[in-house]
Order: sequence, then C-alpha cells, then structure tokens
Amino acid sequence: MEVDISGARIFYTFPFDFPILGKLSITETIVVSWLVMAVITGLCIWLTRDLKVENISKRQAFAEMIVETANKFVIGNMGERFKGLIPLVSALFATSVVSNLISLIGLRSPTADLSVEAAWAAMVFCMITYHKIKANGIGGYLKGYTEPIAVMTPFNVLSELATPVSMACRHFGNILSGLVIDTLIYGALGVASSALLGLIPGAVGDVLSKIPILEVGIPAITGVYFDWFSGCMQAFIFCMLTTMYIANAAEA
Repeated sequence: MEVDISGARIFYTFPFDFPILGKLSITETIVVSWLVMAVITGLCIWLTRDLKVENISKRQAFAEMIVETANKFVIGNMGERFKGLIPLVSALFATSVVSNLISLIGLRSPTADLSVEAAWAAMVFCMITYHKIKANGIGGYLKGYTEPIAVMTPFNVLSELATPVSMACRHFGNILSGLVIDTLIYGALGVASSALLGLIPGAVGDVLSKIPILEVGIPAITGVYFDWFSGCMQAFIFCMLTTMYIANAAEA
C-alpha cells in the first residue's frame, strides 16, 4: 500500500507531470474531503427544502436555529459590518466538524492531514492581510513591521507568519493525537483480550483468545472525548480565532 508523508493512502498517481506542480496523487485525504463536502451539501439541500413562512416543520426550525447561531457568533465577535463573512465561518465550522467526526464510521479524518489545516490557515492569513492593508494602506501595513523600532522587523515578520502556522498545527495536533490514542487503545484492548481469554484452558480458550471482545464498547467511551468533544471544540476554536484575527486586523 502506498502512503504519502501524512500517512494517508494513495489511491492513484497521475502518470505525467503537471506544470509547476509536478506529479499529483489522489490520496485518502482528498477522497474523504470530497465525501465530507458531499455530505454537507446534501444536508444543506435537505434542510432548505420546502421552506415556509408559517407552520414551519421541525427541519426548517432546526435550519433557522443554525443560521441564527451562525449570525450571532460572527456578528457578536466581529460586528455588524462583517456579516458578509457568516457563510465563510459557517462553512469552515461545518467542514471541520464533519471532517473530525467522520472517523466515527471508520474513515480517516481529513483533518489528521496537516495539509488540510494548512490550506485553511493560509486562506485565513490572506484575509487577515487583506483587512490590514484595507485599514492602513500598503505603506501603513509595511510600516507596522518596523514598530516599535526598526530592529524589531524580523521578529514582527516571524510573529505574523506564526499566526497561520499556530492555527494549523493546533487543530492538526489535537485531531491527530486523538487518532493515535484511539488506535493505541484498540491495539492494547486487543492484546489484553487475547491474554485474558487465553487463560481459559482448552479449545474454548484458544477460540475466545482470537476474538477481541474488549474492543467492543470500551473505545466508545473514550471516543466521546477524542472524537465528539475534541472534534467539535477544535472546530469552534479555529473559527473563533478566525473571527478574532480578522476583526483585529481591520482595526489595526
């Protein structure tokens, strides 16, 4: 099985080089990412079908609750003038949550691949830079790197570049660590199950020792934290940092 540097399986590698990019491969991360987008698109279509003004369905009420929550989150953290960013922040949150939780059905989470978070963080960094330039102009933006004194310029540049790196690595590290811990728990329970049931004498012990009984149920308890809580929390933190950084950039 071929894998890339992130550990994701490679399903297909194009036999020719693309201009500038070189050879490209279709990896597990790409396939699952497209599946995540399909799931989110399908949910959006389903939730927004047959919308009514009166006598709304529970489905429409749930959709309206999601929209109201997104509006309050963005406007509450950034102000009314940034309401145009509500779709972006909502899309980031939905993509992150579904990507994190998709591991519950046995698929490898796309967010366990650093390139995914790096792309999100790069997009946010571009928006931060845009709003800084919009607020201060090109000259003011460049001058900001020399404050409070010119000798601080290299450190200010590093501090600016650290923003997307920290955003990407924080999200990636937490999701990957959860994936690794879950894998270790499964492995440890399998070994423990084999050792304990192997103590039963005779053919019964030989048969039962090959069945990982302890892997049933126990990992679901740890999954409540590593998959559900941690996955949703990391999506929330990433979106919160996005709104804070962009709002602060516009006021700089």
